[in-house]
Amino acid sequence: MIEARVQREPIDVRDLVARVEGHDAGAVAVFLGTVRNRNLGRAVLRLEYDAYPEMAEEEMRRIGEAVLRDHGALRIALVHRTGRLELGDTAVVVAVAAAHRAAAFDACREAMEAIKRSVPIWKKEVFEGGEEWIEGEAGPSGRR
Repeated sequence: MIEARVQREPIDVRDLVARVEGHDAGAVAVFLGTVRNRNLGRAVLRLEYDAYPEMAEEEMRRIGEAVLRDHGALRIALVHRTGRLELGDTAVVVAVAAAHRAAAFDACREAMEAIKRSVPIWKKEVFEGGEEWIEGEAGPSGRR
């Protein structure tokens, strides 16, 4: 099972965990990407995400298929928010179920890294004194 979606509403993490867990899974690994208050030495006020939803979801499904195949994971859910997000909001969730913890952890990390690398979702950081679109794999500092 692969669930991949882009949405404006807050992400229900418990629902995603419930969707991937099962009696065949000995492990569920979850990654939450949240809006932090500082980046590049600046006070962050909020983030704004934009996406090409159909293309983003297609790419996320492709990532899910590769991760399940490569790590022997059982199920995966990949969800990213768009729109205005405030400090502390959850921007992205990756939940992976696998028979064993190593596969769940590895699959979760690989999926998140692939999302950042190739999914057409764009992030604008609004900070004290301005705003900036964060480009590519990483911003000017090498962090994204």
